[in-house]
Amino acid sequence: MYAGALRSGRIARSEVATAPCLIDFALLHPDPDDPDWLRPVPPSAALAKHLHPLEREILERRRRSVLLAESFEPFMDISAQDPPTTHAITVLEGANRINAALDLATAECRTEVLTVQPGGGRSEDRLSEALERGLAVVDRGVRLRTLYQHTVRHSPSTLAYAELIADENVEIRTLEELIERLIIFDRTVAFIPATNDRQIALELRHTGLVEYLATVFEQLWNRAAPLLEEVKYTSTPRGITGVQRSIAQLLVEGHVDDSIARRLGMNVRTCRAHVAKLNATLGSNSRAQLGYLIAQSGILDQQ
Repeated sequence: MYAGALRSGRIARSEVATAPCLIDFALLHPDPDDPDWLRPVPPSAALAKHLHPLEREILERRRRSVLLAESFEPFMDISAQDPPTTHAITVLEGANRINAALDLATAECRTEVLTVQPGGGRSEDRLSEALERGLAVVDRGVRLRTLYQHTVRHSPSTLAYAELIADENVEIRTLEELIERLIIFDRTVAFIPATNDRQIALELRHTGLVEYLATVFEQLWNRAAPLLEEVKYTSTPRGITGVQRSIAQLLVEGHVDDSIARRLGMNVRTCRAHVAKLNATLGSNSRAQLGYLIAQSGILDQQ
């Protein structure tokens, strides 16, 4: 409409009723000779009108930046006298800051990434994000070792992720029970969650802390089974599976269904189905009786 008004020199007010922004943005103004018509403001004049406030703002921000630099200059001289220090523990709040720190560590990684990913199957968004980061290091020849829980063996999306990232430098193993999430880059920086909702994380660069976590990882790794190999459980005379034996152990220790499901990386419904199978197999009618029968059955004595 503005272009048409420029070509013809004016435009009927009725034509722009559906586009009041033309007047609000000062591209058209009333025709002094005929109130039913509007005349276009020259583009150069309209542009200048809208650029002037922006230019004033830019000048003000430049002035503030100079003042800030001058204010911090004395502190720069003080810090220059001491050698730079590395923060041993940095608190990262919010997903954006956490992801930015992970992206930086991924870009700087040169030799090895160790990850612990507890829980069951993951959403496509989280797996896509993991795939992008994983390929970024694997393509540079960096070794990637990941620990999942046994429950991911029944997750098509996780198995598809494993197939996409497959490489001679990539190893994935699973374990029945894992510690919380852990990522270690080059054994120099580690990331762990600080809250259950994982909206706050800790970036660890203390040599002792990182080495301790790497040792924990290695211990778990040595007990884990490769993803593409069958998990070998010792069978029981009563036909109780390895997962059910693990649930039985946690029941005896006093854990409730929610806690057991979280520790074994399964949903609560699946956990309760296994508990029901234990009840039926051992002939239990209550949770208290089940604990007693588990202890009496000797299934926890088998390795």
